[in-house]
Amino acid sequence: MRRRKLIVLPALVVLLFVAGCKKAPVQTTEVIAVAAAQLPSSPTDAAWDNVPEYLAKLIPQDLVEPRLAQASTPEVRVQAITNGTDVAFRLRWLDSEQNDTAKPGSFVDACAVQVPTKLMPNPPAPQMGEAGGGVQIVYWRADWQAWVNGREDNIKSIYPNAEVTHYPFQAQSLEKGSPEQKEMAKRYAPADAVGNRRQSPRQSPVESLLAEGPGTLASNPAVAVKGSGVRTQDGWAVMMVRPLPEGLAPKKRTSVAFAVWQGSNKEGGARKMRSGWAPLAVEEKKP
Repeated sequence: MRRRKLIVLPALVVLLFVAGCKKAPVQTTEVIAVAAAQLPSSPTDAAWDNVPEYLAKLIPQDLVEPRLAQASTPEVRVQAITNGTDVAFRLRWLDSEQNDTAKPGSFVDACAVQVPTKLMPNPPAPQMGEAGGGVQIVYWRADWQAWVNGREDNIKSIYPNAEVTHYPFQAQSLEKGSPEQKEMAKRYAPADAVGNRRQSPRQSPVESLLAEGPGTLASNPAVAVKGSGVRTQDGWAVMMVRPLPEGLAPKKRTSVAFAVWQGSNKEGGARKMRSGWAPLAVEEKKP
């Protein structure tokens, strides 16, 4: 009887261990957009659990100024799901520090997905494209995510010990909502007054961009994007959704590239870690 207990107990331990472990995604040599009836609702959706994963190796952006001299994020794990109209990418990478507050002297965590504007025999330069070979970019920032999640960024929240004595457009002598108060607000908050798209508060943590080489980045409202990001135990998981790239279909590939900014390494703008082009394919449905 005692012998049977000694055998059963280890077996139970093994079963509990296996049940508590998730199966690691299959590693692939290209980014494969798995077909699904609907896209995941978030980067933590269970739909991602069995999607093949592409490991994109990253290198410092050292081609144009300001260059990144010190390597930081070595790789980003990429998965993709498509509903036949749009494609959702999930990017996951390690980052021991959470940098999601934009203030003087600080930088924020961010990531991006890039595809060629059109299908070409040879893809354009992976460093933001080239003249005649444009690229479309979906860009996510951690501070934008914090704003969308409801965090209020103001002097008191960023600098808890600051003493706010007076802001002209908050003066008690001006009636709230009055023409005089609104005029004063524009005068002392110019970014907000001119509709700067990076001015908080934001409705989305991602934006759609277009480029034909370094220094040509511009807004791209023609391509609608959405997404969200969450802080994980050891880094970030970000989902970005965009229309299927032009020319992408079963048995017809295009290219995709990725970038990651690590705020703790003072990365921003051109200072980033980037990948080369990777093949992007749509899963072929089995007959």
